[in-house]
Amino acid sequence: MTALNGPALRFSGPVLPDGETRELYVVDGVVTHEKQPGAETAATGWIVPGLVDAHCHLGLDDHGGVSDEETEQQAIDDRDTGALLIRDCGSPVDTSWIHDRDDLPRLIRAGRHVARTRRYIRNYAEEVEPEGLAAEVATQAQRGDGWVKLVGDWISRDDGDLMPSFSPEEFAEAIRVAHEHGAKVTAHCFGNAVLPGLIGAGIDCIEHGTGLTVDLIEQMVARGTALVPTVMQLDKFPEHAEAGRAKFPAYAATMDDLYARRRETLMTAHEAGVPMYAGTDGGGVSRHGNLPGEVVAMHELGFSKEAALGAASWQAREWLGWNSGLTEGTPADFVVYPSNPLDDLSVLRTPSAVVLRGKIVA
Repeated sequence: MTALNGPALRFSGPVLPDGETRELYVVDGVVTHEKQPGAETAATGWIVPGLVDAHCHLGLDDHGGVSDEETEQQAIDDRDTGALLIRDCGSPVDTSWIHDRDDLPRLIRAGRHVARTRRYIRNYAEEVEPEGLAAEVATQAQRGDGWVKLVGDWISRDDGDLMPSFSPEEFAEAIRVAHEHGAKVTAHCFGNAVLPGLIGAGIDCIEHGTGLTVDLIEQMVARGTALVPTVMQLDKFPEHAEAGRAKFPAYAATMDDLYARRRETLMTAHEAGVPMYAGTDGGGVSRHGNLPGEVVAMHELGFSKEAALGAASWQAREWLGWNSGLTEGTPADFVVYPSNPLDDLSVLRTPSAVVLRGKIVA
C-alpha cells in the first residue's frame, strides 16, 4: 500500500484486545501492516480500537435541543476522550450534519425519542397517544441511521408510580413496523412491568435494564437482545426517588428498590451472557466526554477490566457493524495510551493520541 495523500503515519505498541506488539501504519485513512518507508512516527504506547459510547445524546441538554455549536462541542468532548463511534439514543435536533465532519466521531442516530404524551422529559421526545405510535416509529426509522428509541416506561402521575408508556400489543406493533422499515429498536426501561412485552416482541436492545429478572435475562440470552446499562446514570436513582417521595411515595419506593438491586440485576445479566455495552447517557443531566468514567463504573460494578473495556471498544464496535480489530485495510480509528489500560483503567482519561479516520485529532 502506497500513501497517496501525504506521508504515512507509524504507530507502535501492544494492540488490544490480544496485546500483541505491532507496528501499525496509517495510509489514506486506513490501517496497513505493510512497512511504509519514510513514515513519521506519530505515537507509541498501548493501542485500542476506537472507543464506543453506545448510549449518548448529541444535541441535547437539560431543557431540550441545543444549537449546532453546542452540539459540536459535545461531540468534541466525547471524541477527545476516545469515543470515536457514538450510538445516539435520541435527540430533538437533526444531527445528521455530523456525518459530513471528518473531525467528529462517527455517529449512528436514532432520530427522536418516541414517548407517551406528557410522560417524559419536556422538549425531548415526539409525544404520541397509542393510535399514533406505529406511524411515529415509521417516521423516526426514516429519520435515523437504523435505530429507533422508545421510552418504555416513565412515572405516571395518575398511578403515582413507574408505568409502561404503552401496552405490550402497542409496543409489539411498533417494533414490527420499525423492523419492516429496516431499523432496530431500543427502549428506555427502568422498571420490570414493561420488559416482558418488549423482549417477547423481539426488541433489539434495552437501555438501563434495572427491572430485569432471571427469566427475562434467559430470554434475552436466547434472543441475543443487547443491554446498555448506563451504570453512572443509575447512581442518580436516589435523586429521582427523593424528588418524588413526598408526592409519589410508590414511585420513590420503586426507584429505591431498583437502585438497591442494580448490581445483582446487572451482574446476573452479564454472567448469564447477555451482550452488554458501555453507554454514558451523555446529554441532559449527564455530561459528555466521560466514557472512561463509565468503563471504570462497569468494572467497579463487577465486570473484569477486559470485559468493561471490551464493552466500550472491540465488542461494541462489532455489535454496531464496525471493525472490532485493527487488521489490514480497516478504518484507522484508534486510541493510544501511555500504559496498559487493562492494568489501570484510569489511564483511559489521558490518551496519548486519538486517531480518527487516519488523522490525529486529539
